[in-house]
Amino acid sequence: MSYRSLLMAGWTVLFLFLFLPLGHGAEESKSGWQPELRVGLFSGQKSVTFQASRECVLSLRSNPKKKVSVKKGETITVTVSGWDFQAKGKKFSGECLELRPPDPRDMKDLVTTLNGKPYRGGLQMRLRGGAMVVVNILPVEQYLRGVLPEEMPPSWAPDALKVQAVAARTFALKNRKRHEPEGYDLCSSTHCQLYTGMTEEDPHTDEAIAGTYGEVLFALVNGALIDAPFHTDSGGMTENSEDVWGSYSPCLRAAKEVETKTHPWSKTVTMDEFQKQFNLGKIKKIELSSLEIGKKTKDRTSSGRVKSVQVVGSKGSKTVSGTELRSLFGLKSTLFSVKLQGNQVAFSGYGWGHGLGMSQWGAKAFAERGDGYQKILAHYYQDTIIKKLY
Repeated sequence: MSYRSLLMAGWTVLFLFLFLPLGHGAEESKSGWQPELRVGLFSGQKSVTFQASRECVLSLRSNPKKKVSVKKGETITVTVSGWDFQAKGKKFSGECLELRPPDPRDMKDLVTTLNGKPYRGGLQMRLRGGAMVVVNILPVEQYLRGVLPEEMPPSWAPDALKVQAVAARTFALKNRKRHEPEGYDLCSSTHCQLYTGMTEEDPHTDEAIAGTYGEVLFALVNGALIDAPFHTDSGGMTENSEDVWGSYSPCLRAAKEVETKTHPWSKTVTMDEFQKQFNLGKIKKIELSSLEIGKKTKDRTSSGRVKSVQVVGSKGSKTVSGTELRSLFGLKSTLFSVKLQGNQVAFSGYGWGHGLGMSQWGAKAFAERGDGYQKILAHYYQDTIIKKLY
């Protein structure tokens, strides 16, 4: 099959997936609609209080005819009693209670203030273990307005913000249903993308979202939507996917930055603390080749990140991965050197994060030197094409 055929086939499959109805029948296939996301906000709630900025309907998802009207600005409290919901003096027996406008697809201008905090879109309240999981349901573009200001400072260059917008949109749609067992698509923490509703929205990030409306990244090799990871700062060079995820991706290859040795950091731990982690007796030496950004060695990746470290003690030796050391001692990255220093172990390195995909500080540097967002995205996500989904 030709490249063009592969791309079109991948686009068709993805389009069908993204626009599958969410449970309200044929009305949800209305043209002009964008994908909708379910974002998990809280769990273990016995009671929630909300107000809607428009007239809405509170109904059971499994039985939309079981419903009550919610007036604009009306304060509604939903509680859990056993395995039922209680709201407006009525009992709702079902797994999911949902707040939407009378036309369930028409989320335009709907703001739901939940426990005093505003969110765009509506709500789902799902029963789990005698309590509620509270989920914000909203269109993708509205979701991004609550993500971008948390992921990148709104004062940064416009093209850097556009890079972040496309990466965040691609990540969200690629990872849709990541939390399906919990009853939603994405969580609101850094495990997925930090999302805080309307409280941090900013005109600059809103402009970047509008300027890239519907744009996502597809792989040239198969036409599929890519995963688009990003991190704070690479330290000078990003990483190959196999050295972070363990699997090869032609779109996620090590890429050089405008500057190297950025975000320098250091951390020391006591020898006692270090020794307790490995049960090797008294530590005699730590074997690791010298750090040179962009130079691969037997114990470093092609970007210079630590692949493995040999820890030698009085009771034996152990090979430890750079990722494990980063996790054990709270290091900012795996782009580091390590040495024994008296009764301490001293780490020093560069960058912040896993190093895969787009470096946010790197994107800022490229944008400030005049590179457009399309060029920056092509640098970090290789062999990809930008395409409008909707």
